[in-house]
Amino acid sequence: MTETLLPGQILARGVARHLRDHDFTCLEEFTPERGKRLDVMALGPKGEFWIVECKSSRVDFTSDAKWQGYLEWSDRYFWAVDTAFPVDLLPPETGLIIADGFGAEVVRMPNVTPLAAARRKALTLRFARAAASRLQIARDPMLGLSVDG
Repeated sequence: MTETLLPGQILARGVARHLRDHDFTCLEEFTPERGKRLDVMALGPKGEFWIVECKSSRVDFTSDAKWQGYLEWSDRYFWAVDTAFPVDLLPPETGLIIADGFGAEVVRMPNVTPLAAARRKALTLRFARAAASRLQIARDPMLGLSVDG
């Protein structure tokens, strides 16, 4: 069985591969709270959280009006795009990653905006529970659990 990935999912795969090489672990389509779904949430070796939103086209970017609500959920915020994307559209204070389905490269590192301690603790717990639930379902698909993460 082959799975057909959407353009944003292909970018997310390359981003996750790159970040894994830098000791980050990633969850794709992670929900930090109801109503927010992040393309990639990465947890670093020192407990830092990075959000990476993957945009496959100009229309994909301009139709996303909710990204600023994601800023409060990470220490650093990035966009991941391919080489054909018009990067001048992206806010200069955010990070930039150029990606494809096989890897990625951080082109612009954003400034750190540290999470509050209470939010970091709650987010770490939610991240861990989502990861554990996904692993459990992958090992036993008959569970029929609803994974909120």
